[in-house]
Amino acid sequence: MTHFRREAVALYAGDMATAKKTAKKTVKKTAKKAVKKAPKKAAKKSAAPAKSTAPLGPYTPVVRAGDWVIVSGQLGVVEGKIVSGGVAKQTAQAVVNLKAQLASAGCNIHDVKKTLCFLTDMDTFATFNTAYVAGFDGSRPARSTIGVASLPFGGAVEIEAWAFKPLR
Repeated sequence: MTHFRREAVALYAGDMATAKKTAKKTVKKTAKKAVKKAPKKAAKKSAAPAKSTAPLGPYTPVVRAGDWVIVSGQLGVVEGKIVSGGVAKQTAQAVVNLKAQLASAGCNIHDVKKTLCFLTDMDTFATFNTAYVAGFDGSRPARSTIGVASLPFGGAVEIEAWAFKPLR
């Protein structure tokens, strides 16, 4: 019996504990599969960071304010279009774009001290989290994740970052 079917049977029988447990297993398996494939494909598609991460609106993608480097929210976009493949692939691409913006200011992912993340569906948090952890190469900045009604261009994920990189 598939996880989805077990979940449906448990829900029908009124067994919420079993339904929740089965749902968590399903999300974990799906997220692991998507994350394994996403970073490789995202890295191939984003060979030209300057073009793939150009702003899609009237804002500055990255700003230095003293010792702080602030990167505007990055979507899972390549060449002006949201990548297909759902939250895992969009998250992986958003992190690739974030790294490109950081590099343009002389920073890397380990300089990031705070991120602000937006999801259009908080039920995808586990999938997002798995891809986010994979993309941050062991770095664990402070983070807030907020559920929103929608994001530009139909995106499901957006990641803003604050990096600390002293000028001296």
